[in-house]
Amino acid sequence: MMTTVNDIYEYIDSFAPFNTAEQWDNVGVLVGNKEHSVKRAVVSLDITSDVLAEAHDVDAQLVISHHPIIFGGIKTVMSGSPVYDAVSYGISCLCAHTNLDKSSVFGVNTALAQAAGLLNCRPSADGEFLFIANTKDMTAPDDLAAQIKKNLNMNAVAFTEYNMEINTVGICSGGGGDEIFSAINHGCDAFITGEIKHHELLAANAAGLSVFILGHYKSEDVVIEPLVRRLGEKFPDVEFMKSKVFSDGVGMMF
Repeated sequence: MMTTVNDIYEYIDSFAPFNTAEQWDNVGVLVGNKEHSVKRAVVSLDITSDVLAEAHDVDAQLVISHHPIIFGGIKTVMSGSPVYDAVSYGISCLCAHTNLDKSSVFGVNTALAQAAGLLNCRPSADGEFLFIANTKDMTAPDDLAAQIKKNLNMNAVAFTEYNMEINTVGICSGGGGDEIFSAINHGCDAFITGEIKHHELLAANAAGLSVFILGHYKSEDVVIEPLVRRLGEKFPDVEFMKSKVFSDGVGMMF
């Protein structure tokens, strides 16, 4: 029996329930047909026209992404837009956003903690998206930055040095800087995120937390390869592949 788009939807729902997504979010099967069979699927952080062209070239029936292909009100669907391309190619689009951020079973923040070499990752009691993890031993900020840089294959890691002995680390991937206040309340020694605003960084400095700023893409792309493996193990009749063309376009740092 062939695997359908809905089979894959229901499996993702089992570890990152779609009903846990934020009310402002847009998740699930956003383009296509849940009953269509799937032999090949491309998995990407975002669904762009380049990703859809790639999926079309490899004869994929489905693209799975973290960020929604439809986000906010769309008033037109014109040639060259991702939604137009998806419909034109007959490719379904399945998006798991804030539900995948929040999942304690398998999600973006658990994948980030694992990729960063942290242990015992768990949701915090205070903070909707904040996760807490621990370093193996007491760690200095520059050592943790070096570990993150190596493990995530980054050109550089921006970080502050306020707490010189780090054990408890708050994590919120993507644009998670506003969770710094929950991390402070939780007594974290450090905080890892993709993006943080000026006043949030100043609050961390005042509270004595070291902050590690990875960029939105690097802090979330860590979930894609583990998701490919997880889906492949569940559906061996489907070929899941990470997009080879998608990145945020940021190159070398000088």
